[in-house]
Amino acid sequence: MKKSGSRTSSSPAQLIDARIEELGDWRGEMLSRLRALVKEADPEVIEEWKWRGVPVWEHDGMICTGETYKTIVKMTFAKGAALKDPSGLFNSSLDGNTRRAIDFHEGEKINEKALKALVRAAVTLNTSKARR
Repeated sequence: MKKSGSRTSSSPAQLIDARIEELGDWRGEMLSRLRALVKEADPEVIEEWKWRGVPVWEHDGMICTGETYKTIVKMTFAKGAALKDPSGLFNSSLDGNTRRAIDFHEGEKINEKALKALVRAAVTLNTSKARR
């Protein structure tokens, strides 16, 4: 994504909107839907824009990111290894001790109920650690 004067003064939400529009294909639609599900799961979520162009959702710490690549949209959970995933959503970054990710491919259906439960579990983990 090119930097411009208007981008540097834009809010994270505006930058995420711009990324979705810029993609203009299934990846933008997928990122938009994932964003909506995160917000539905946690209405108090805070959107950030980090690492030169990665949407990040936070609540008392990072919940997850929404990265876009040529053939996937990757949702990486910062503390995914500590989360129960009874629906088996995690399908990437499974070897690490901390993060876990979900790679979404074109045409794939999202298990919305399970994804929102995973987001809520990440928020619960963050808020329980924040209170200590």
